[in-house]
Order: sequence, then structure tokens, then C-alpha cells
Amino acid sequence: MPHLHDRAAAQESVFARMSRLAAQRGAVNLGQGFPSAPPPAFLLDAARGALGRADQYAPPAGLPALRDALGADLGVDGADVTVTCGATEALHLLALALLGPGDEALMLEPVFDVYLPQVALAGARGVTVPMTLDPARGWQFDLGALAAAVTPRTRALLLNSPFNPTGTVFTDEELAGIVALARRHDLWIVSDEVYDELYFGARPTALRTLAPERTFTVGSAGKRLEATGWRVGWIAAPPGLTPGVLGLRQITSFCAPAPLQAAVAAALPVARAAGFYEELRQGYAGRMQRLAAGLRELGAAVFEPRGTYFLTALHPSWTAETLVQEAGVAVIPGEAFYAQQAAPAGLTRWAFCKSDAEIDLALTRLRAARLLTGA
Repeated sequence: MPHLHDRAAAQESVFARMSRLAAQRGAVNLGQGFPSAPPPAFLLDAARGALGRADQYAPPAGLPALRDALGADLGVDGADVTVTCGATEALHLLALALLGPGDEALMLEPVFDVYLPQVALAGARGVTVPMTLDPARGWQFDLGALAAAVTPRTRALLLNSPFNPTGTVFTDEELAGIVALARRHDLWIVSDEVYDELYFGARPTALRTLAPERTFTVGSAGKRLEATGWRVGWIAAPPGLTPGVLGLRQITSFCAPAPLQAAVAAALPVARAAGFYEELRQGYAGRMQRLAAGLRELGAAVFEPRGTYFLTALHPSWTAETLVQEAGVAVIPGEAFYAQQAAPAGLTRWAFCKSDAEIDLALTRLRAARLLTGA
């Protein structure tokens, strides 16, 4: 019998595994980042209206109405926007478009789990630069370490802000340094901004506004509109470079679901005008504080995020396996975000895009698991 290629030996992701274990054990799932709440009514109404009207293939670039809506929302030309099947496909397309055999892409570690495999599928090498976790100051980013990792083979910087899993939002000073580095070495910038509307404090600065000639912005309706299963993402490319992305896009998934594209196109201006994102941030901020306070009471060191809907915590007695098996609470182990460095001992990531009731139940179960709290 012929054999599958070695790349087909990829294992089940830790995110899928923890959700599977949570379902099997009746655990509270604070691991995989999908909201408990349904999408907003205005989005669901738009989807119902699109059924029977936008049911056939959309252009590979996306429905014109959605590209225009995204252009208006992001402050770019709609002609420079490509709609994808979620942000994961967007990142895959960019890896194929920007990288080839022998190239290198720099990224920070901890690192979201798809970045390195996608770079490898393009025949290139992903190089991670470690962030540090200071007990007093939280997660720290070192621009000097990033600069030192650049080699003649480096072609791109792959960055995430707000940053999953650390919750970091790069400062304007850090972004200016990143842009200067990219221009000095003539590097592409891939800016994964799927959490662009999920921040606490000042609005994050989009890298495309600082380096429009070399920045590809990746976004997600799933994160913005609490519809992660819809798989509507996008790429905002530098002016004139979208045709190169589209040449690849038409041979991957060809197009994202047309009715859902139409619904997102109708919903984006409503979300902005109705203050939906502000309400979303306020709700998440409250739940983040609720979870953080409970974890601190249990002896964990908690590092509150400046963006995303995740927080990270350190506890010497906690592992993700023990938490799901003994306490009935599913989280993501810190080592899921490390491939080239060692994860800090006792690091876990917690999703707070869940209901107050789920967060309270998780904390109640943790308090009852005396082995885990050290009681």
C-alpha cells in the first residue's frame, strides 16, 4: 500500500483535544476560545435575509459588498481586501504568497499553534523569539532580541496584536521599532489582528497605518461578532498586491460561504454605529475581572490581558490535564504555545468569553478540588 506523506502525521490539536475532553467529562470549557453567547441579533437577522438570495459561489476575492464594508471599516480600499474562510486560511495564503524554500519568518513565542506549521508548509522555516514573563510586570517584549534574530534569509515578521495567548498589545513605541526593523531589512509584516476590537484601554494601533507598503492585516468576523463557526476572515493587503494573493486563494477554498459573507457585510456598519464593540468590551472586562479575582483567591499568579478574551495564569499545582480530570475545568496548557523554547512551569491559558454562570461554576469546582488548591 502507498503511504501518506509525513505531513499527514499531524496530531489532533490541543485545542480540539481539550474541548473533546471537556465534552466527555462534563467539564466547564474555559479552554478553546469560542463564546458562550449567540451572535448578535442584527447579524442573525442579516444571515436569514441572505439565505435564498446569496447562495451560489462568491468571487474568490469575496462579495463586493463585504469588501467595500471592510474597506470602510478598516480605512483601506475595498479592492485591497480578500475575504477568506476564517483567519486561519488568510494566514495560510500569506505564508504561501510571501515565503518559499530557504526563507525564514520571525514570530514571538509563546506562539499560536498554526503559525509554525503554516510556514513549514510553504517550505520555509519559522524562527521564534521568546517573550519573557516577569512576575511583577507580566509579559515583556524585547525588540532587541527580535532584531538580533534577523538573518539574510528572513523574509517576514508574523505578529499578533492583541496577542494570543499573552494578551499583549504593542505600544506605539514598540510598533515604531518593529516598522523601522522591517524597513531596514526590507521585510514583509503579517499582522494578525483578529482581536482588533477586543481590547481594554486605548485602541491598539494597526500596523498597516504605520507601514502600509509592507503590511498584510489579517482579521476575523468570528472574533468581532461572536460567530467563530462562520469562518469569515480577511486580508487587507498593501496597495496593488491583492492579485498575487487571489491567484492562490482561488485554488484553496475558492470562496467563503456566500450567505455568511452577505450577512457580515450588512452587520459591520450596524455593529460600529450601534456601539456593539463597546458593549462587548465592557462585558468581557467584567468577566475577565471575575475570573482573575477567583484565580488569585486560589493562589494563582494572574496576568491580566490588554486585549483578546484570554488571560494567563501560573499555579505550581495546576496542569491542564489535572484540572480537567480532577476539577472538571478545561483550560489550555502553556506548552501548547511553545515549540522552540520551554514553557514557564505551571502556565495555563483561560478563556473568559463565557457566561458569568460558567465562570462561577469553574471557580466553584476549583475551590472544591482541595488537591489543586493546596488546601
